[in-house]
Parts: sequence; C-alpha cells; structure tokens
Amino acid sequence: MLLHQPSVEILNQNGKNSMGEFLGIEFTEIGKDYLIARMPVDNRTKQPYGILHGGASVVLAETVGSVGANLCVDLTKFRCVGLDINANHLKSVKEGFIYAKGTPIHIGRTTQVWEIKITNENNDLVCISRLTVAVIGY
Repeated sequence: MLLHQPSVEILNQNGKNSMGEFLGIEFTEIGKDYLIARMPVDNRTKQPYGILHGGASVVLAETVGSVGANLCVDLTKFRCVGLDINANHLKSVKEGFIYAKGTPIHIGRTTQVWEIKITNENNDLVCISRLTVAVIGY
C-alpha cells in the first residue's frame, strides 16, 4: 500500500530539527502497509506525576500517521497534513520505550485515515489513535 519505502535511516534523517527529534522519536521498521516508530519514556515525555504524558503519545501517533500518509502520495504533487486526531489512553508507562504502529484504514484522493496503536515493551496496548489527514496539492 505504501507508494514509497525509503529506509528508516532516511525517515529519521528527515525528522532532524523537529519535535520528533526533540522527543527522541525514531522510526524502526517500514512494511508494505505499516510503519513503526519508538519513543523513550523519559524526562522529555513524562508528565509531572512520573508517567507518560498523553500529549507525547499524540505527538508520536501523529508523527507515524503523517509520515505514513506521505509515503502513499506522489510527493512531487502532494503533501499530507493532519486534519483530525483522537487518542484513547489505556495504560500508563513509567519508563522504557513505547512503540507506535501505523496502518492505513482509508487511502483516498483527498483524505486518508490511519490507525496508530501504541504499545509498551511488553506489547500491552497503551494508546490507540486515529488520524485523518488531508491530501493537499502544491
């Protein structure tokens, strides 16, 4: 389903000097119809109570979904940008890494919908998110 399948090194290089880099987000795997990234649970991503901040989970989800969406379009003509995101936070995390797997639900001409499941190191579901992106032309 993905039109482009660059290396994870290229995706990580493209994220330099961005919020994703600041939060420690790194892509780890690209499949035929999915994308996986991880993010540390540390002082950059925790709330004052010592657990993963829900907003950090949303940043991870939007990063994975947006990058995945852009891999499904002709980048010489289009870009995908976030239109709407929701997230249900299901389990707290105090340390380690969380992993986000984004898969497309709908790849349309003007919109895309992506599901992003975020799990902890034990593969427990921490957050589930749905991202709708707009496909915009230049």
